[in-house]
Amino acid sequence: MSDTLSARAASTPRTRMAALARAELTLLGRSKGTLVAALIVPVVLPVSVRSATDSMDLAGAGLSAGTVVLPAAIGFSLLFAVYSALVGVFVVRREELVLKRLRTGEPRDAEILAGSALPAVLTGLVQCVLLAVGCSVLLDVPAPAAPHLAVAGVLIGLVLCAALAALTAGFTRTGESAQVTPMPLLVVSMIGSGVTVPLELFPDPLGSVCRLLPLSPVITLVRGGWTGDLSAYEALGALATALAWTGLAVFAVRRWFRWEPRR
Repeated sequence: MSDTLSARAASTPRTRMAALARAELTLLGRSKGTLVAALIVPVVLPVSVRSATDSMDLAGAGLSAGTVVLPAAIGFSLLFAVYSALVGVFVVRREELVLKRLRTGEPRDAEILAGSALPAVLTGLVQCVLLAVGCSVLLDVPAPAAPHLAVAGVLIGLVLCAALAALTAGFTRTGESAQVTPMPLLVVSMIGSGVTVPLELFPDPLGSVCRLLPLSPVITLVRGGWTGDLSAYEALGALATALAWTGLAVFAVRRWFRWEPRR
């Protein structure tokens, strides 16, 4: 009896989330498809962006190949290592009744989602750091002029992509369809959020609209952190947009996330 009471007393949100994260990390290591998408794709895709920069008028926008490829690499990591991977994780765990069983225990809903997302989020964070270092060395990118903006962009991007993954999972029926439902956001973000083509190269009306997409302020902050070209007004605007999307995504998850299998 005393051992049971001690165990309950020792159980905290941190320990419960850590236990969930360890279990999810073990399962993640067994999923070869998820590992390839999370670890290999974000490393390969920036190579194609580097090739495409030769046909871009970067000098006119005050950019270089490095300041285009580096934010692109981070964007690919957020999209594939975090967002796309977590959609599958949430859907499969829901369909296997794992999430339902967890809700009958001590963990709260937020702890279950955060603990399940933690391995992918940490993978994305480590990958972002390694890709930033690699791009800086290989493409001769100088140290970030405003590192606080780059750090803020990456951290907000990790939380935003995890929340968007949970939201997408709520509208995804099966593990197989989890390979399809992330595609709209992936395609829109890669094309319109400045990942493959900097927003500075877009025509003004189109660029203004694209800056309101979910991942656009994250890429803007990361690129601005390296170039130092963002004014205080632009930086605050990007931060406000990113935080607004994050808050909206979290609210939508609380409202529409599905804990029961979709039949």
